[in-house]
Amino acid sequence: QVQLVESGGGLVQAGGSLRLSCAASGGTFSNYAMGWFRQAPGKEREFVARIRWTSSSTNYADSVKDRFTVSRDNSKNTVYLQMNSLKPEDTAVYYCTAFQLGNPTYWGQGTQVTVSS
Repeated sequence: QVQLVESGGGLVQAGGSLRLSCAASGGTFSNYAMGWFRQAPGKEREFVARIRWTSSSTNYADSVKDRFTVSRDNSKNTVYLQMNSLKPEDTAVYYCTAFQLGNPTYWGQGTQVTVSS
């Protein structure tokens, strides 16, 4: 059973940066594609970014492309989300996920990101 713990959220002004981390345990981390989703108040959870185990393949939502970067360190069982040029509309709870058979299967508890205007 994979367990995921996010950290790094907080309050930042528009235009600022944050880096989220997700520490994984309980499984062979390098076997999983990893990703990030987010959920704003009153909205559905939405895809943000994904990275395959080799780190050579990444995908991003159009809304974050060129501003966010997903990366992973398999030696530390950790996946990161570097968020630059943050906007108020990026405010949400951010969730780390591990994919199985192409589907987000394991979830962290989430970390709050608030961007003030």
